[in-house]
Amino acid sequence: MKNLNDEELMILVSNGKLDMMSVLFDRYHIKIFNFLFKMTRDKEVSQDITQEVFYKAIKYRASYKKGKFSSWIYTIARNIFTDYYQRQKNKDERFDTIEYKIEQKEPDQMDIKETNEELKRALNQLSNVDRELVIMNRYQGIKYQEIAEITGSTAGAVKTKVHRAIHKLKDHYLQNI
Repeated sequence: MKNLNDEELMILVSNGKLDMMSVLFDRYHIKIFNFLFKMTRDKEVSQDITQEVFYKAIKYRASYKKGKFSSWIYTIARNIFTDYYQRQKNKDERFDTIEYKIEQKEPDQMDIKETNEELKRALNQLSNVDRELVIMNRYQGIKYQEIAEITGSTAGAVKTKVHRAIHKLKDHYLQNI
């Protein structure tokens, strides 16, 4: 069963073979967690939302139509994150100071550390929509077409929005240095 593609597995899940969801969970839970962690910068919240994503995938399995499974699961993750963010918006402003970590090959180099700090500040200055697009495209490596499916847009519009968000990031970065 592990040689089946994601879409074939999800069709089996939607037809009642719920044990096949464990294969999809193995394939996607780290990707979903990493996406959510980059958005929230809170490990526990990201774990909770990741768990909720797969719970909802099982609960709403009948709504899955033939199409790219990864787009469908990321759409669920994005919707749950948006709901969570809206609930938290009035409670605290922790999303305004999200910190991003960039892996360093040699953490003892001061130039790299300073660059990482400046990039963190620049990312924090982006709107949530722009930050989400940058994270999905640049950090998660999701293609424009798939982001379009996730966000309910067109690939051309997503490409333009990512391009603009990168320019905003560049402007914020250059202002900080």
